[in-house]
Amino acid sequence: MSEVRGRRFLAAHDELGGPRLFVAVPLPGPARAAVEALVARVRLAPEPAQGQRRDTQDVRWVRMDGLHLTLRFLGPTDPARLPQARSAVTAAAAGVASFEMGLAGAGAFPNPARPRVLWLGLGRGLEALEALSVRLSRALADCGWPHDDRPVRPHLTLARSDGVAAGSLVAGRLLAAAVNLDLTWTADRIVLFESQTGGGPARYLPLLEVPLAGPS
Repeated sequence: MSEVRGRRFLAAHDELGGPRLFVAVPLPGPARAAVEALVARVRLAPEPAQGQRRDTQDVRWVRMDGLHLTLRFLGPTDPARLPQARSAVTAAAAGVASFEMGLAGAGAFPNPARPRVLWLGLGRGLEALEALSVRLSRALADCGWPHDDRPVRPHLTLARSDGVAAGSLVAGRLLAAAVNLDLTWTADRIVLFESQTGGGPARYLPLLEVPLAGPS
């Protein structure tokens, strides 16, 4: 297990109204590389170099180094509640073994004709991910967060396309490129992240990583 020092975290956010937190299962390096290669074939323009502006005709792709499957979005959080968030994530992962996950196919919300979000679908590990989400919701409720009983819709968000004229074109390219997608990996940890915005796509800072090690 690893975590940033709470004192540094509190000091950094005293004047910012609280960080935006979420809990997720991250993709390991090889899986991220495979998804990045898929995106490179789909996007309308090359990835802009550091400091350059993106092509405004293309959709807004997420950062490939932060790909993850969200378990729960906590939103802006009082920094003083960071210890409870860490405790809930730790409790949710306790006794849970690692499990196989896989991506298969692509889609768009609400639909490919007028997409707002482009994503890859989960073809393996859905039940295990849903069970982990339930455990996390219960652990967060025990620590004072509202209980969230909404059904989980696991997906890997790749881009946001609301207001982009080429959104339907890119959605079609993504669906075609991912038609035979069969990418698997082992989910071996859950992570409490802070979402940092500004200056391009959001960056995700890991605040706590808890391994899925199974029964002790």
